[in-house]
Amino acid sequence: MNNRMKKGIATLFALSISITGGAAYAANDAVPQPISATIISTAIHQQIQIAINNEALAAGGYIKADAKEPMLPLRDVAEAMGIKVTWNETDRSAELTKDRLWTTVKLDEDRYVLNKMYKPLGTAPELTDSKTYVPASFVSEILHAAVKIEGSSVSITTEEERKTTTTKGVVSAVYEGNGRQTVRINGIGPDGLVLNVGADTVYEKADGTKLTFADMTLGLEIEAEHSLAATLSLPPQTATYKITVLDGQTEAKDIIGTAGLIEEVRTSDDGATSLRIKGAGLGDQSPSEVVLRLADTTELINVNGEAIEKSSLEKGAKVIGYYTGLLTKSLPPIGTAWKIVLQAPADDAASKPE
Repeated sequence: MNNRMKKGIATLFALSISITGGAAYAANDAVPQPISATIISTAIHQQIQIAINNEALAAGGYIKADAKEPMLPLRDVAEAMGIKVTWNETDRSAELTKDRLWTTVKLDEDRYVLNKMYKPLGTAPELTDSKTYVPASFVSEILHAAVKIEGSSVSITTEEERKTTTTKGVVSAVYEGNGRQTVRINGIGPDGLVLNVGADTVYEKADGTKLTFADMTLGLEIEAEHSLAATLSLPPQTATYKITVLDGQTEAKDIIGTAGLIEEVRTSDDGATSLRIKGAGLGDQSPSEVVLRLADTTELINVNGEAIEKSSLEKGAKVIGYYTGLLTKSLPPIGTAWKIVLQAPADDAASKPE
């Protein structure tokens, strides 16, 4: 290779380096490079619906596989609760303020400010789809709201809305399934009230003896402390904070029942009274029609637990009859009433459609 060719190749090589180097340098000038980047990868197992003070929130949450609690969108939830949220991009934190409430949340740090001290909740805030999400326990522990988690929904009640009332009644259904527990009083179908209970619900006797959800059985007379807020469904449903058993008969474990109208009042030769009730059973083991003898020990009450006269149990009255499973094999079966609850006298029951 002669000297002229060598010089030509060297010139072309230098020119190539100059052009590509300049392009790379220009590209670096045109597009700022991030100092750091955090990639959040969230394996979402289930979407979560959120309601605040019985109002559905447009934004939803999620729960990840193997997570102990749902994650909720911080700004959407806080602002719906009337809390001001200020984002600080410098340290990727959010400041929340309302009246005397003040706290901060920082991404990826399981340290939440409560009373000017740090409190861990077991789950750090995280960034998903450009939104900051916090665990549901943040709303209850730090923002002091009542949080109820049921399946794929989270219900939040603020302190201002957590006004309560009490209702007396007789248990007509007890349900547990799909992560949900309810105690129903004073009826079936559209009647009565459904008490939504959970891990925070207190159960006790009138004398203060502690009970559990397992002690809730058909026929118990109770007083429920529950939220003033209730759904518009029939029957209405409401969050319940405390259930007090009034009659002390929590040992009655084998009670079943039938709700309906008194079709016939029978009086035997010895003066004993029997009621033929036709309607619907309170469970799979309860017949829809039954004849119940009234014994000296049979309790006769209204839905408020107040004693009533036997004479008010006449044809057409709306009642719930509670009894044991010891029934004859006749049709309808015959048994002895443990408790009869008058829902509506004959005149009132006749004026209301079933």
